[in-house]
Amino acid sequence: MAELLDDKKTAKLEKPDTKELGGADTKKLTQSETRAKKEKAKYNVKDAENSLLLKVKDGDVVIEMYPDDAPNHVARIKELVREGFYNGLKFHRVIGGFMAQTGCPLGTGTGGSGKKLKAEFNKRPHLRGTVSMARAMDPNSGDSQFFICFADAPWLNGQYTVWGEVTSGMEYVDMIKRGGGANGMVHNPDEIISIDVIADL
Repeated sequence: MAELLDDKKTAKLEKPDTKELGGADTKKLTQSETRAKKEKAKYNVKDAENSLLLKVKDGDVVIEMYPDDAPNHVARIKELVREGFYNGLKFHRVIGGFMAQTGCPLGTGTGGSGKKLKAEFNKRPHLRGTVSMARAMDPNSGDSQFFICFADAPWLNGQYTVWGEVTSGMEYVDMIKRGGGANGMVHNPDEIISIDVIADL
């Protein structure tokens, strides 16, 4: 016959192992392999390992990366994404008709992850939906900040490292709050809710 435990005995019971797991871990416990494949398939990407799901306030944005054109940038972006570096960061500089910039942990455009990347300028043009690495005057000063183009920006071609493109959800990028003035700095800016590598979902 099963023994009924009083409050003192139940207090001594250990918490289940799943209690300490984060959201991503518990999701893995409950999601079957078949369902996981369906989740990835719904984003309709060519390569889930080199695709990102960017969540912003108005919806989901899918970014497909270019590992052949900018291998070191793509590898570093994935590393930062998997560390959760970008989650909660602000779109601190947003210029209508041009681009939305993010990836600064200080929210000012002056910060980064602390690891500079050697430029990987390539033949990919800056078009609407292009995702490219921000940098200072030094071509090899790219770090963690990147921008998404609202419109074609051919004057940037060959000057900044293009490492991806928005393939779905560009309408949600269009809804990111704009900044004021020539520099586009945003008061009370929108934030990245989360970014994940689609293969990890």
